[in-house]
Amino acid sequence: MGETEKRIETHRIRCLSKMKMFLLAITCAYVSKTLSGSYMNSMLTQIERQFNIPTSLVGFINGSFEIGNLLLIIFVSYFGTKLHRPIMIGVGCLIMGLGCFLQSLPHFLMGRYEYESTVSVSGNLSSNSFLCVENGTQNFRPTEDPSACVKEVKSLMWVYVLVGNIIRGIGETPIMPLGISYIEDFAKSENSPLYIGFIETGAIIGPLIGLLLASFCANVYVDTGSVNTDDLTIAPTDTRWVGAWWFGFLICAGVNVLTAIPFFFLPKTLPKEGLEENVDVTKVDKEEKRKEEVKKEKEGLTKDFFPFMKSLLLNPIYMLFILISIIQFNAFVNMISFMPKYLEQQYGKSSSDAIFLIGIYNLPPICIGYIVGGLIMKKFKITVKQAAHIGCWLSLLEYLLYYLCFLTTCDNASVAGLTTSYEGMQHDLYVESTVFADCNLNCSCPSKIWDPVCGDNGLSYMSACLAGCKESIGSGINMVFQNCSCLQSSTNSSAVLGLCDKGDTCALMLQYFLILSTLSSFIYSLAAIPGYMVLLRCIKSEEKSLGVGIHTFCTRVFAGIPAPIYFGALVDSTCLHWGTLKCGEPGACRIYDSTNFRYIYLGLPAALRGSSYIPALMILFILRNRQLPGESVSSGIMHTGSKVTGKQSELKDMHQDFKVVNAVDMKTKL
Repeated sequence: MGETEKRIETHRIRCLSKMKMFLLAITCAYVSKTLSGSYMNSMLTQIERQFNIPTSLVGFINGSFEIGNLLLIIFVSYFGTKLHRPIMIGVGCLIMGLGCFLQSLPHFLMGRYEYESTVSVSGNLSSNSFLCVENGTQNFRPTEDPSACVKEVKSLMWVYVLVGNIIRGIGETPIMPLGISYIEDFAKSENSPLYIGFIETGAIIGPLIGLLLASFCANVYVDTGSVNTDDLTIAPTDTRWVGAWWFGFLICAGVNVLTAIPFFFLPKTLPKEGLEENVDVTKVDKEEKRKEEVKKEKEGLTKDFFPFMKSLLLNPIYMLFILISIIQFNAFVNMISFMPKYLEQQYGKSSSDAIFLIGIYNLPPICIGYIVGGLIMKKFKITVKQAAHIGCWLSLLEYLLYYLCFLTTCDNASVAGLTTSYEGMQHDLYVESTVFADCNLNCSCPSKIWDPVCGDNGLSYMSACLAGCKESIGSGINMVFQNCSCLQSSTNSSAVLGLCDKGDTCALMLQYFLILSTLSSFIYSLAAIPGYMVLLRCIKSEEKSLGVGIHTFCTRVFAGIPAPIYFGALVDSTCLHWGTLKCGEPGACRIYDSTNFRYIYLGLPAALRGSSYIPALMILFILRNRQLPGESVSSGIMHTGSKVTGKQSELKDMHQDFKVVNAVDMKTKL
């Protein structure tokens, strides 16, 4: 008898250890997939500069991840649970690793990055060839023969990044649904929330590590190790700077491959956690019968598909909620994707600093908001109608607070001939003829090359030649230009490489913007859990899986894919000066009109979100006299026993809802 109990206990420990192994592996998978996603999102500006492509095309590359996800989601949803789930998750991780590797591949095929510059450090040109030389001919880098030029212009190396992102989206698809369902099937019901909490912790840690990695890589020059960085004439704050974007993708690829290994050693099925063999055969039989019934239900799912679809389409609250989600996701996808670029252009921060600030100021409040929102729902036993009001009014409060961001403004960088005249007077539109003035008219300067210098009069110039500088001392980034004819009113008439700093006032405005961003992130994430509870409770329990799937599908198709593309095109429309490729073709944008950029970056999401409150108020109106599927008909006249069972079923339903929220909402937001 003692040996039998010992054998049962040993078996139980072995089962628990396998479940814990799976829990650890799936948590690491969540870390790796969110790490890759946040890193990709943070490197969009670096990719744009590396390949000299417009922002709209970068937005398409970013949205291609959703395309890859959608290609496989139907297959995973219908057939995933019938196959070996751990192996499928492991294969998904390997595919993600392959996608990340493909994204880094162009760096090894393209050769060194060459930025446009009038300053030569190679020594094959005279030291003064890039300065103001009367009646001279100007040489500037990069200069190649026409054949090489045509090849560079027609280069499509960015396609590797596009295909890699699609493959990464395909690989990520099975991780979330199959991982959650595996835990649901084989973990104790009381342990399941704790396990899912561990998994979602990985979804929080991953983006934080991804942002820190992106901040580090953006600060390291793209060709570090193969070029002498002391010879560089650009700094990380320069809009021509490209960080080592490829290095982070290699790290993400390695992490994804390592994460895949444990899944190939895990079994297809596990005994239900805590289930004892040889103790009660009838319990096992009941469990097997229950599984067979569930299997029959899954096989009959296709028969119920069209009735469920009809029921969902005729559900006004559900359809209005999908409309709200599409509008709001359009706004937030745009803001998150282009926030690093906005901080760079509006406040003059480097890519590295911008990414780091986003991670520090925005990510922790979102995580805290989710936790606090869930605790409030649990502690105060919030009903569905109360949750709808909480979600709506908290979101409206954050929306009104958002308008304060319009006050945290900085002026355009003062660039002579571009945003200001050579006398320092602001003007609105860029006119080609204003590039030249009397002080540089005879200098034979190129008019399209972007190689800015900052004069000691506080005014920036598009190049040292256009500043009228005739001498230079030093080398690399420390080069100083002297005897600049356009700076005669200043003390030394000298200039240094780079744009002039925007000043302390702009730095203070950045702090205000980040504080507002922190408060907004917290308040909105506080409203997210109550909002999703409305989605989950407005549909019948048997329709939940399909309902959440359609909701996710719609937000990806109508927001995740198109939003970065059209928003990128609008951002491109604010460009003041495009980079110049070897053939004279336009490359990536070097400087934007800060005012118009701000109106688009803040104004378009404000307009979209404002329109979303119309269907939100309609939901509140419909809920006034509507009985939801999850609500009891009369809670006031229940007997004591029925109250207890009702509360138990309500807690069980709430527990199930929170798992769906964790699986869908945390994935989307983080």
